[in-house]
Amino acid sequence: MLEVSETDFVKHFGQYRERVQREAIAVTSHGRTSGFFVSEEEYKEYLQLKANARKAYSISDLPKDTIKSLATSVMNSSHDHLKEFMDIRATNDF
Repeated sequence: MLEVSETDFVKHFGQYRERVQREAIAVTSHGRTSGFFVSEEEYKEYLQLKANARKAYSISDLPKDTIKSLATSVMNSSHDHLKEFMDIRATNDF
């Protein structure tokens, strides 16, 4: 990845606009990265990956009906051996 200063980036934007089609460009200020210049294709790919990423929620963020559904759900009896395993792990502090 190419790394350029903000000053150089502004002065030579046209050159970097062409180069970004081949590789992302890190723009720095005082030796620290302040942002990235990426092609439209890379940005769209990023948005797709972000949209498909797994998300974790705090219980307080969930709707009340979802919390109730989770609290009252029952595991299929074909998985009783897993429930037993989880009960053992919960009591044995591995």
